[in-house]
Formats: sequence, structure tokens, C-alpha cells
Amino acid sequence: MFHEHASRSLLKSATWFTLAFAITFVSLSLINQDWKTGLLESIIVQALKSIVYFVHERLWNKSNYGQKLKKPSIVMK
Repeated sequence: MFHEHASRSLLKSATWFTLAFAITFVSLSLINQDWKTGLLESIIVQALKSIVYFVHERLWNKSNYGQKLKKPSIVMK
């Protein structure tokens, strides 16, 4: 089984936060026709989603479902 450090999950959460924040901000700003409201709502929503994503990642890392550790094969020529 592979072990992934919490720092990997944290980095994935940060990159996801950035991408999802941009999409949410643009969408909500256009819907509300107010960038300040879009910004505030985006910060709140994405902060909550990032925390849930991080916890979800850490829980999945405890499972070996769908993972196989393959032994390296040596090819002789």
C-alpha cells in the first residue's frame, strides 16, 4: 500500500481551492451582478469545501481499495 503524506493532500486542497474559487467567484459575480458579494460568498463556500476535500482525501488514503502495489519487472535484452 502506498502512503501519501498529509502535505500532499494539503497541496491538492490548495490547488483545488484556487481553481474552484476562480470558477465560483466569476459565476457568483455574474449572477449577483456584484463582485463584492461574489467574493464574500466564494470565500465562505470554497473554504468549507476545501476543508471537506482535505478530510475526504485523508480518509481515502486509509483505504487500499483499487490500489495494487506492483513489483518492478526486470527486462533483460
